[in-house]
Amino acid sequence: MGNLSRYRSIEDLPAVAPVFPLTGALLLPRTHLPLNIFEPRYLAMVDAALAGDRLIGMIQPRHPGAEGESAHPELSKVGCLGRLTSFSETGDGRYLISLTGVCRFALAAEMAVDTPYRQARLDLGNYAHDLQPAADMALDRRRLFEALRPYLAANELEVDWEDLENARSESLINTLALALPLGAREKQGLLLAETLNQRAQLLLTLLEMARGADEGDGGPLQ
Repeated sequence: MGNLSRYRSIEDLPAVAPVFPLTGALLLPRTHLPLNIFEPRYLAMVDAALAGDRLIGMIQPRHPGAEGESAHPELSKVGCLGRLTSFSETGDGRYLISLTGVCRFALAAEMAVDTPYRQARLDLGNYAHDLQPAADMALDRRRLFEALRPYLAANELEVDWEDLENARSESLINTLALALPLGAREKQGLLLAETLNQRAQLLLTLLEMARGADEGDGGPLQ
């Protein structure tokens, strides 16, 4: 289920897919997003994905947290298509799943459907390069880690520094983008970054801004 090599071009991906609106949930190509599914409409969505091509589009509501206020929140313009690569069912009827990021998409149009979950037409044309791993890039890891350490400490988080040191640049930047408790708008900005280098620069800027704010007011980093 975890083999993404079947997706060699955007022609191998569907033009229409179910979309899962969730504030703060970031998915990027070749990263893994665990999800706890319990709402009936999204249980139905997972059932359909398992019976079909196992692809689900993760996307944030345009207004953070709107899915808690509305059953049909306005969606952001860009999300990421993920393949359902891990699935288990709990005794109380929940699904524990993991999505592996395949390719970002622009939201072309939402479909009129009878399913309890939403579906959208996807425009993948600008993101064909997502299907191939990014070339490794020169990354100032010392500067990145200097900004990361106080952020982790302020948020009482721990990481395996050896793993971070040895990770390829794409894996390092994208995994941090997913894992760090950044705000919904910051997560969307990281998704929108056109290249890995731009994403790395934005992530570093966010970490250094957070460190500066913490040093300025003595409060916790957010």
